Amino acid sequence: MNPNTGEILAMSSRPDYNPENFQEVPSEIYNQNKPVWMQYEPGSTFKIITLAAAIEENEVDLRKDTFYDPGYIEVAGRNIRCWKKGGHGEQTFLEVVQNSCNPGFVELGQRLGTDRLFDYIEDFGFGKKTGIDLQGEGTGILFNRERVGPLEQATTSFGQGVAVTPLQQVTAVSAAVNGGYVYQPFIAKEFVDPLTGEVVEQRTPTMKRQVISEETSEEVRYALEHVVALGSGKGAYIDGYRVGGKTGTAQKAKDGRYLENNHIVSFIGFAPADDPQIVVYVAIDNPKDTIQFGGVVAAPIVGNIIEDSLLALNVERREDQVEKELTWSDVPLVEVPDLVGRTQRELNESYYELQLEVEGEGKYVLAQSPSPGIKVSSGSTIRLYMGDN
Repeated sequence: MNPNTGEILAMSSRPDYNPENFQEVPSEIYNQNKPVWMQYEPGSTFKIITLAAAIEENEVDLRKDTFYDPGYIEVAGRNIRCWKKGGHGEQTFLEVVQNSCNPGFVELGQRLGTDRLFDYIEDFGFGKKTGIDLQGEGTGILFNRERVGPLEQATTSFGQGVAVTPLQQVTAVSAAVNGGYVYQPFIAKEFVDPLTGEVVEQRTPTMKRQVISEETSEEVRYALEHVVALGSGKGAYIDGYRVGGKTGTAQKAKDGRYLENNHIVSFIGFAPADDPQIVVYVAIDNPKDTIQFGGVVAAPIVGNIIEDSLLALNVERREDQVEKELTWSDVPLVEVPDLVGRTQRELNESYYELQLEVEGEGKYVLAQSPSPGIKVSSGSTIRLYMGDN
């Protein structure tokens, strides 16, 4: 989605099929549009709404307020556990967001209280259709507010016990990062007469309401950029593009019970963090042969989509990026040197942490790809074109 207009730039479901041969595939494949009608527990991507509400209501200072996480929080006689056994210990609320700490978000939900929490959830568009120009849209499922007790309020604050559609999530997160403005999503931008080229009908963006302030939205972007650089969303990090986002790992329920080792893993990301131009959401139902965490499975896919999209949209790379905290599995990044004008001999006498692929005849490097200054993984290939002029 373009978060500044509500325009859907791309939408897809898998498995896919050839519409000309739809009879050859099962009806559950061709008769689906999961982003619009599929309803499921969102998991931690929903925490963005709780975060935005708490900041807007002045219930938290991300940098100054702290929270101690022993690995659980007791609510109505039940222990709600953190995903990290033993907990995260003492942390700021900015680190609560980075670490996707459930007990910390329960605390934020308690500070808000049932009415304020659910007011924001509804204002962001959950529990009702977005109004997109497509058939079969789902509404999602929220607790009846009159029946919400401490436990239901706690689980709602971190995205469990509620059901949403992917479209609702993208619409809501777009509002959280675009300055607080909820737009009605739409597919058809304009209808053009194929014979004359005349625009018969054109869709203009529909802004429904402002749900949080510009200042709160800026704080949300700040926190979510730290999630990608320093927290659970490192897989979506792109050097030169300020990416923000949030992971999600939600257990699937069947017959009133949660299934074992069966999750919907997801990641929602946006960029650039200082002026969002695109919001991308990817959810994968029960991925096989991998650890079922959104940060492991979905975040790298979103990062690839965002990078390709920003290049296609001619969005310039940014300075002032939060430096990524490397883990043991990360390949170090190195800056591409400026090799234009170098001779073949100078190339042979120099050492680079990169592979060189040389094409063309001549004494000097005339062009290179990638361009100088871009950071790439150590061992990447730099393509050089040689010539005499």
